[in-house]
Amino acid sequence: MGAYKRGDKSAIAADLDRMYGIFPRLADRRRQLAGSMSGGEQQMCAMARALMARPRLMMVDEMSLGLAPVVVDLLLETMTQIRGQGVTVLLVEQDVHAALSIADRGYVMETGEIVREGTARALEADPEVQRAYLGDVAAPAPAAGSG
Repeated sequence: MGAYKRGDKSAIAADLDRMYGIFPRLADRRRQLAGSMSGGEQQMCAMARALMARPRLMMVDEMSLGLAPVVVDLLLETMTQIRGQGVTVLLVEQDVHAALSIADRGYVMETGEIVREGTARALEADPEVQRAYLGDVAAPAPAAGSG
């Protein structure tokens, strides 16, 4: 489906083989309807479909939602491969650890407003980001009676 606007049939076949190389589970399930796949397989299918269009930018929203940690790790590794192939990735993700682990830059939003931005490493090191989003238990709690 991702290549429906393309007319280069031999290149489409090569790209499909490349998708099966990136997402081997999809090769095993090539005859299965996407709606009957597991959540992680559906995410892989959605990414492969998007990549078949040969985008310069791929936007991914809540990639980890409802997925097992091992599947999230696999998808993060895949996102790194995709970036290595020259595709810019815009990832919207509530799992801050996951997002910052593969990001160059990050933007922290609260109620639709950007409240922090910077390199992924700078955001990981930011004490306020650690306290509010990364679950840093070493950060000081508010004093009793101050709320």
